Amino acid sequence: MRVLHLHFGKDGGAERFFVNLVAAFGRRGVEQRFVIRPDRGWREGIAPHGPIIENHYRRLSLSAPVLEWRVRRLCRTWRPDAIMAWMPRAARLMPQWSDAVKLTRLGDFPENLKHFGNCDLLVGNLPGIGTKCRALGWTKPVVTISNFPRPVAPLPVSRAVHDTPDDVFLIAAGGRFVPRKGMDLAIRAAARVPGSWLWLAGDGKEREALEALVRDCRMTDRTRFLGWQDEPIHQIAAADAFVMPSRHEPLGNMLLEAWQAGVPSVSTASEGPSWFMRDGTDGLVVPIDDVDALAAALERLRTDREAAGRFAENAKSRLQEMFSEQGVVDAYLKLFSGDFSDPFGEAA
Repeated sequence: MRVLHLHFGKDGGAERFFVNLVAAFGRRGVEQRFVIRPDRGWREGIAPHGPIIENHYRRLSLSAPVLEWRVRRLCRTWRPDAIMAWMPRAARLMPQWSDAVKLTRLGDFPENLKHFGNCDLLVGNLPGIGTKCRALGWTKPVVTISNFPRPVAPLPVSRAVHDTPDDVFLIAAGGRFVPRKGMDLAIRAAARVPGSWLWLAGDGKEREALEALVRDCRMTDRTRFLGWQDEPIHQIAAADAFVMPSRHEPLGNMLLEAWQAGVPSVSTASEGPSWFMRDGTDGLVVPIDDVDALAAALERLRTDREAAGRFAENAKSRLQEMFSEQGVVDAYLKLFSGDFSDPFGEAA
């Protein structure tokens, strides 16, 4: 099986999953090649799995026709079985090549369908994305195939690494520091849980505003900004609770890593978690933007350790049921062979 990936993403959870899937394909003997942006931090993660073409691919640039020609030539000479674009930007590069299954993998809800004309099908990582595509007028197959966390054994880092006492109630959160991720909600909620400490893994344009909020909430001594982590699961594993406070979350990769690490979790009822997380069974789900409910859920995890342990055990089982590496890779290999049936629903 030969797969050509087109990916012009930046850095974040979606790109971490891209590296995960590439490595999983490699373990299954899939030959791969890549077209990506230059200077990506995750380039080294995919480099062992095949040759890489680097290009920013701006449609109005002089280099765009050259890249399009290179992709068509690669199709003629290498003859991929599947061409996989990651998000709409990459779908613009999808060639008209009839000898391969052509798909775009969507990790968020598209605003329109204008870049998908050369695709045979779309793949969303939760059913709601498929529903949105249908509502926009998509009539070709659309399939749900979700993510899986990287197969890494969680090794809790020493709290001393981040100047944190061992005996405090530690809350972990993380992601890109942008409004939709709700890191401000995590700070406000943690400030209402007596004696709690907060680790924030990630970075982004809101960093200074979040640091100011920490000061306003009098959490400076109890909050640590960890920056981007190559394997955040090890940071999460050191915590007593994980919170995903997102206002918009198409899936929730870090929540899945918390489940893998066995850390009891709280999430807002954003799009992804509200699909797969069962409130009161796998953890606690609260309304979006409700700081009181978020703080109350974290307080419950702090005080009811029996329930917290039960949530963590159920979440691990749920993870294997819905988000195993084998199941996800099997589903993609079926697509690449021309079987477009939906593992989470109706046949396409």
